[in-house]
Amino acid sequence: MVTLSSLRGRKVVLYAYPRAMTPGCTKEACDFRDSLASLQAAGYAVLGISPDETEGLAKFVERDGLTFPLLSDPEHKVLEEYGAYGEKKNYGRTVQGVIRSTFVIDEDGEIELAQYNVKATGHVARLKKQLGLD
Repeated sequence: MVTLSSLRGRKVVLYAYPRAMTPGCTKEACDFRDSLASLQAAGYAVLGISPDETEGLAKFVERDGLTFPLLSDPEHKVLEEYGAYGEKKNYGRTVQGVIRSTFVIDEDGEIELAQYNVKATGHVARLKKQLGLD
């Protein structure tokens, strides 16, 4: 179990993604993995969250050498609280699902930045630039 209250005093990047081991989600996770040192040096913890079950997340971590926690939210409770689950467009159709999003949370647990409908490719680089870490 991971709670934001257990991370008080640290800055957190929480990113929501639709499904482990899919091409876009893999690209985004690997970008966060490859940028983890610079994010941690600036005081940020990184967490990923999806509706995947823990077993699937463990395989994703193992397969791609991910070095930060991935959180399981199969009932979408946290994703809905953050507005990261709901109606979205997918290949021209309106569907219910995870809205690829990223949240920067300050040391007091307050959301400093919320980004919705981000693109997997290049997102981490854009985020780092916004945080002044490039």
